[in-house]
Amino acid sequence: MSSFVRDARRLVIKIGSSLLTDEGRGLDRAAIAGWVAQIAQLRQQHKEIVLVSSGAVAEGMKRLRLQERPKALHMLQAAAAVGQMGLAQVWESCFAEHHIRTAQILLTHEDLAARTRYLNARSTLRTLLQLGVVPIINENDTVATDEIRVGDNDTLGALVTNLIEADGLIILTDQPGLFTADPRRDPTAQLVENAQAGDPHLEEMAGGVGSSVGRGGMLTKVTAAKRAARSGAHTAIVSGHEARVLERLAQGEPIGTQLTAATQTLTAKKQWLADHLQIKGQLTLDAGAVRALTRDGKSLLPIGVIAVSGHFERGELVRCLDEQGREIARGLINYDAADTARILKQPSEAIEAALGYIDEEELIHRDNLVLLG
Repeated sequence: MSSFVRDARRLVIKIGSSLLTDEGRGLDRAAIAGWVAQIAQLRQQHKEIVLVSSGAVAEGMKRLRLQERPKALHMLQAAAAVGQMGLAQVWESCFAEHHIRTAQILLTHEDLAARTRYLNARSTLRTLLQLGVVPIINENDTVATDEIRVGDNDTLGALVTNLIEADGLIILTDQPGLFTADPRRDPTAQLVENAQAGDPHLEEMAGGVGSSVGRGGMLTKVTAAKRAARSGAHTAIVSGHEARVLERLAQGEPIGTQLTAATQTLTAKKQWLADHLQIKGQLTLDAGAVRALTRDGKSLLPIGVIAVSGHFERGELVRCLDEQGREIARGLINYDAADTARILKQPSEAIEAALGYIDEEELIHRDNLVLLG
């Protein structure tokens, strides 16, 4: 299969910390200038580019002379704040050599979880692209806590891909792509050149090996491809050490691992439900409820729920599991955790008697529910 990049009009490109910082030794301006030159070539082909850039914490560590990545949150935030200055300066100066304007956007999970802020972020990014600007996005590590952290820039790249409905996601890493096993441990490991995003075997192959500089490993890249595929975007996982890698992808050369999206895509709202909200609780469904959701496209009624856990309020996101513990859906629930526990296994007509009021007959309406799998 030739590279999808050739035909794509809107791309998200994510570059990892180990590439940007020469394995943690500080920002590698020569390497960044090389990628900028290639991005300039893509733009001459009328492609819109959004860049997700790691490297702020690593650059901050260098400037603060820290030998190891800090474990304390306040030290991580300080390193990110210091490093972000250098990161933005290098990107802007390199793009300026090609007469391309840039914009810095720092996001947290909370920005993407709140529907209004999500729509505002999408509008801002689309406007910047219309103006011919290259948005450079990073997680806002200076204010992020564990509760609002996206977690890694592979995930952030996928969420941005969904957000702007990009055609594809390119993840530049320090590995040639996804292998059937860890090539550093297994000499028989083979490069996976083509596969379908979301194939569960890919996660088994990816393991959990990451670098000491960034937070992501190959597993986060495979998961990112699965997320990106929900909006119909394909993903390429390729080595940033490959010469002219972006130009060659745009010429149709099949480099690295290319993970294709299935033809069916989620609506923008359901992408938001599936990936941008934090899960607050979970429901276990009986076999009848699972069939009603997955086969018949029905809403979730309380009679089909056999267990509830977590602390959630009305309107928050919960996951729906079958009796074997497999996640089959996520949705916005119409009752809080305490009231849900009081009406589970009950028919809808019994809700008012059990609670003294009724808001909705459904626990989760099908319009606010997204199937997974």
